[in-house]
Amino acid sequence: MKKSNYYILFLLLFLTACSASKFVPEQEYLLDAVELKSDQKDLNLSALSSYVRQKANSKWFSIFKVPLGAYSLSGRDTSKWINRTLQNIGEKPVIYDTAQAKLSCEDLRLALHNLGYLNASVDLKTKIRGKKIKAIYTLYPGESYYIGKVNYDIQDENIAKVLRLDILSNRKLKPGMQFVVSVLDNERKRITSILEDSGYYRFHKDFIQYTADTIQGSKEVGVTLHLYKYRASSNSVEVPHTRYRLRNVNFLTNDSDGFHIRKRVLENATFLTPGDYYNSSDLHRTYNKFSRLQAVKYTNIRFLEVPDTNLLDCNIQISTNKPSTISFLPEGTNTAGDLGAAASLTYTNRNLFRGSEQFSVTLRGAYEAITGLEGYQDQDYQEYSIESKLQFPRFVAPFLSKSFQKQNATSELSVGWNLQNRPEFHRRVFSGAWRYRWNEPSHSISYRLDLLDLNYVYMPWISETFKHDYLDSVSNRNAILRYNYEDLFIMKIGFGVNYNDGIDAFRINVETAGNLLSGLASIGNFKKNDDQQYTLFNIAYAQYAKFDFDYTHLFKFDNRNTLALHAAFGIAYPYGNSTILPFEKRYFSGGANSVRGWSVRELGPGRFRGTDGRIDFVNQTGDMKLDLNAELRSHLFWKFDGAFFVDAGNIWTLRNYEEQPGGQFKFSEFYKQIAVAYGLGLRLNFSYFILRFDMGMKAINPAYQTSKEHYAIFHPNFNRDFAFHFAVGLPF
Repeated sequence: MKKSNYYILFLLLFLTACSASKFVPEQEYLLDAVELKSDQKDLNLSALSSYVRQKANSKWFSIFKVPLGAYSLSGRDTSKWINRTLQNIGEKPVIYDTAQAKLSCEDLRLALHNLGYLNASVDLKTKIRGKKIKAIYTLYPGESYYIGKVNYDIQDENIAKVLRLDILSNRKLKPGMQFVVSVLDNERKRITSILEDSGYYRFHKDFIQYTADTIQGSKEVGVTLHLYKYRASSNSVEVPHTRYRLRNVNFLTNDSDGFHIRKRVLENATFLTPGDYYNSSDLHRTYNKFSRLQAVKYTNIRFLEVPDTNLLDCNIQISTNKPSTISFLPEGTNTAGDLGAAASLTYTNRNLFRGSEQFSVTLRGAYEAITGLEGYQDQDYQEYSIESKLQFPRFVAPFLSKSFQKQNATSELSVGWNLQNRPEFHRRVFSGAWRYRWNEPSHSISYRLDLLDLNYVYMPWISETFKHDYLDSVSNRNAILRYNYEDLFIMKIGFGVNYNDGIDAFRINVETAGNLLSGLASIGNFKKNDDQQYTLFNIAYAQYAKFDFDYTHLFKFDNRNTLALHAAFGIAYPYGNSTILPFEKRYFSGGANSVRGWSVRELGPGRFRGTDGRIDFVNQTGDMKLDLNAELRSHLFWKFDGAFFVDAGNIWTLRNYEEQPGGQFKFSEFYKQIAVAYGLGLRLNFSYFILRFDMGMKAINPAYQTSKEHYAIFHPNFNRDFAFHFAVGLPF
């Protein structure tokens, strides 16, 4: 593996070092690097770099100029396919242009001027070495100017009345602020938004202009905001702006047989009300609400002015989707060499009760030929399931106000039944849930409330061999495994919050189970089983609390290179009626979205090392999880992206289980048990979905037997330390 690493590094360095001089004309230079400097340390140079018109050739991972190197390997004869291919994959050399450099200096000076540095200057120097040139832009901002007196010249008296309270209490331009053009422009946009939400249908920000006056010898700038009257064209006479009210809201359809959606549903999706002033924000909310209706294909909203009045008629044109669809999805499976197939058939009705309710039923069947199991009947794996969902495009709950019912929300009722037959056991799972989902697009936040989530697990048959080996044998009894092969009832509630603004993203999820049943058990004198657990219908119910937090931050260096930092923490604690978490609620580590030097469910807990491949998938689970990831992502060429990543983390148990020695979390030891991995990734990015191939290597292995295995980064062994992962989508 060491040699392979050296070969890859050598190839990258070779491509980076490839000379592109044969594509650089005489008396011209290859732009090798661009540098921005300033005599003021607090100036944000990275934000100003976008004003430089010519950039040097791009780099993989901000280090290697591989695209330029690939282009340089090509010949001039483009009739040969190899030359065309290398030039298409690579990147043409950037030839230094003095005219573009001078324009860049002017753009940088104007950018500094807009930041309040009215006496700024920019100096350009170049360093030439052979056929390469380095451009150095040095910025001299000078002293910053500040806003002095602020005046408002609002020439429309009616608008002045509308804005008076806002200007007095919520003005964004204040004396002493740094004179920044973007702040002035944001104030134009803010005032425009207020007026567009106050009935001024034809108002736009071009009706607002500024004048700025500097006083000689002073660093203050007097600012006057001018808001002009309405003028239809440059030759028109100025008149007061018209403040419009809505007269009628009409629903129109192209369907020959009329509307398929009840009028009340359409009205609940509409935030535009007859008699109210025109409101631009309500218009966008209406578009957003209609886009969430499954029965609606597209919506077009138009306003018509009523002649000689200040009234508008609103026409909402609606086109609906086909009410019903049927889809079929075949699958191929391969579980540790056991081949199989699966198929699912889904019926969907997007307008069940003529209220855009989506009803779906999915039938699924799977078969897998199981080989190599000794001591068991010659049976293959079979699975059959049915799942039905009913989604309402609104909150379905009593005592809700009309305004709250207009939230961007869905209510979902789901019921499912799953049958699994394996050589070791037969399992039946019944599930049912009632959930709410809603969001706030303006704040990039979405919410989830699982008001009631039921799961009933029934084990009608377990192989005598499996019982003897793992459940009943005194010498090899496994409490964790045994708990997960008993009948079990789970009744939980949960709440989650998601936030994503494109740079920062976090998820918080909280759920509890068994608390309501525990209260009823103490009141109703529920029976207890042999393990002193309360039972419902002779089945023990699970009781636990679980908390998960996930955070990602992106550092975008340029349009090709991004550093993604990710941290995730989860903890779940069984109590009351449970001493062990249900298997589905336990944490695992390793795999495509965790520590990628390990395969899924092969890491932890703590320094525990699996010993029996048949049941390690149960033993290598825990009650607490920590993931720390750093991934440098770089666009390579065409649809290909690359990544270099470092992962760290592990799982632990909160209790000391005999079956998982070394797995319990201890504050004085956990940091010694954090596993570390590194690796490379290749991604096929088709925008709407990403195919991901990650190759991870163990760096620090907490479950070691030798020092070489412990610090695998210094003693890499491909057969022992390598893990390959295929996944869809980014890991975080």
